[in-house]
Amino acid sequence: VQGRYYYDDAKPDDFVPGLMHVDLGGYHVRDIEFVAAFDIDKNKVGKDLSEAIYAKPNNTYVFQQVPNLGVPVERGMTHDGLGKYLSQIIEKAPGPTADIVGILKERQVDVMVSYLPVGSEQATKWYVEQALQAGVGFINAIPVFIGREPYWQRRFAEHGLPIIGDDIKSQVGATISHRVLTRLFMDRGVRLDRTYQLNFGGNTDFLNMLERERLESKKISKTNAVTSMLDYEVSDEDVHVGPSDHVPWLKDRKWCYIRMEGTTFGDVPLNAELKLEVWDSPNSAGVITDAIRCLRLGLDRGLSGTLVAPSSYFMKSPPLQIHDDVAHQRVEAFIRGDDSETLVGTEQSKPRKLRTVARGEDPNLTRGSAKAATRR
Repeated sequence: VQGRYYYDDAKPDDFVPGLMHVDLGGYHVRDIEFVAAFDIDKNKVGKDLSEAIYAKPNNTYVFQQVPNLGVPVERGMTHDGLGKYLSQIIEKAPGPTADIVGILKERQVDVMVSYLPVGSEQATKWYVEQALQAGVGFINAIPVFIGREPYWQRRFAEHGLPIIGDDIKSQVGATISHRVLTRLFMDRGVRLDRTYQLNFGGNTDFLNMLERERLESKKISKTNAVTSMLDYEVSDEDVHVGPSDHVPWLKDRKWCYIRMEGTTFGDVPLNAELKLEVWDSPNSAGVITDAIRCLRLGLDRGLSGTLVAPSSYFMKSPPLQIHDDVAHQRVEAFIRGDDSETLVGTEQSKPRKLRTVARGEDPNLTRGSAKAATRR
């Protein structure tokens, strides 16, 4: 929301950090209009969206004041959206759930974006149903699997609507950094033997993820985003990717530690470590801004089902994992109108072909002949 107004006067040929283009397929950043918002927090429901984005427990970096939008935050549906840790700091707003479908129709909404808390399986599916009933395109920015699932692809195709999903990648976040390093190992012929990615931060996302029962889809999403860059399989016990802890004084900052242990020519070890510090919310704001405009292009062109190129580039768990440089080229083609691939839930999935991993003897540890092992 801040970014929409921060770049209100940006020129079409300006370089704006975090955006593919100021003018994307004929849509400027300022063409995004916020017309509806839903939450369950007593601190936000009833307030204008321009005020609610700064209300506690929100604690992100403020770089732009937003004018009054005349958009009150409506009471949303709770379902499983409020976990045991969030419920300690968030008081549910009184009153019934708003008529979501009615509001979406009345305000002629084109695109609905979901940033529900991690683990909101039922709440996400409920909101998806509201979007389908209202005839609204959907962007699923969280790790609940919708856009990659054939059932939901079919549902959106049947309603003639596009969807982008699932689980948004940040501009330069833990996942994209880990993917690029993993691909670097692959391209340079380094065998990745084991790796971890540890994340902690101070916002409500990390507080919510202290409830480990809510993390199943999150861990799958982040892990697959990394291992899909390999054309051989690594044992589950050798890959650890996930959130680690909540540190309140970090506020909306997120710290990530990545370690990668590999083997080079002659079975000689190579290790790499990276530390990344970001402001979590702004780090995905530019990405979602591009995703919104791509979804609108899909609506304009009458596309339905999951948009393949935008999902592969913007999301951690798209239906098709594509190398990021290729996905970027495909999104540029999508913007031009040259790549309109969608998935409508009737396609036959192709199994990944994984290579055999050659492993020689380690003269420092064991003696014996070279072996070839395949992990399945």
